[in-house]
Amino acid sequence: MGKLVVHALRAVLVVGLAGTVFVQALMVWALATDPEDGTLPLTPIRVIVILGGGTVQVVLVCVWRLVTMVRRGTVFSHAAFRYVDVAIGAIVAAGLLVFALAAFMAQGPEMEPPGILFIGGLGVTALGVALIVLVLRMLLAQAVARDVEATHMQAELSEVI
Repeated sequence: MGKLVVHALRAVLVVGLAGTVFVQALMVWALATDPEDGTLPLTPIRVIVILGGGTVQVVLVCVWRLVTMVRRGTVFSHAAFRYVDVAIGAIVAAGLLVFALAAFMAQGPEMEPPGILFIGGLGVTALGVALIVLVLRMLLAQAVARDVEATHMQAELSEVI
């Protein structure tokens, strides 16, 4: 991976982290200062948004760590699985939070059924992304196994020579 790609990806990750922290700060501020008004209490929605931002931050940090491993040439190791597994868990948690948001929004009269279906579709999409990352994890496992096998064969060949 080239330096330009790494720097561009890290810039995107920093912007994503800053954006989620900003939104979380606004939600915490709103929880502390805004009174509840309207028929649908906003506190659960704000809490879901704060937790959802946390899941995004976890995924961004895991991607940062994996990019660092790619840059160092150590991504094909067992240490990479920890970050991939945490990212999968965070993506699944985000999908479940989206479903919780859809269920909560369905209770109020403000949201039309197509809007609830759209939010539910976002939850399904998040779970689909988790499945894609799981498939990529399986590919990483195969690559690590092949790398270990190649190292072992090279060691055997060195002994013969």
